[in-house]
Amino acid sequence: MAETLQDLLDAIRACQTCAAHLPLGPRPVLHVSRTARLLIASQAPGTRVHETGQSFNDASGDRLRGWMGIDRATFYDSSRIALVPMGLCYPGRLPQGGDCPPRPECAPQWRARIMAQMPDIRLTLVVGSYAQQHILGKGRVSERCLDFRRYLPRYFPLPHPSWRTGAWERRTPRFGSDVLPALRACVQAVLAGQPLPVIAPAPAD
Repeated sequence: MAETLQDLLDAIRACQTCAAHLPLGPRPVLHVSRTARLLIASQAPGTRVHETGQSFNDASGDRLRGWMGIDRATFYDSSRIALVPMGLCYPGRLPQGGDCPPRPECAPQWRARIMAQMPDIRLTLVVGSYAQQHILGKGRVSERCLDFRRYLPRYFPLPHPSWRTGAWERRTPRFGSDVLPALRACVQAVLAGQPLPVIAPAPAD
């Protein structure tokens, strides 16, 4: 008997695979539907997301929504946008500060099964180093973001939208002048059910 989306979500919510390693305990956070056309593949929930059960419900989400050019209502419309991190639960803090990487057990256990339930995904925003390493392989986040045309029409790589990225944005004007207009055009096209736009060649250095 084929697995349904509800069967899968019930299994995910009951998962205890990483429980011994999670300081706040398991609380998988994802937003999916059979009709979603745009997927945001990110890293792992932070503490606020763990508390609220809503992905990107923090300052990084505000930054990401600004990059995409959409409002909160559109962002959380799971009939059109799916939000699936590499690690579904909050992984804890590193001793030197910052969140731990996504638990390595999570994506191999769940990601393929989640993707099988979303047949209409047309574009995946690959957000941050951990998502990019899992989906695209080894590489530098900043270089991938500026070379986004190479990954279209299936993927659009982005940096993680943390406060630290603000300094990189200021040092990298092409992100604002070249990457973000293309990102917004692609997002709007996918959400409207239209073909991806023709993206102009990269500007000469």
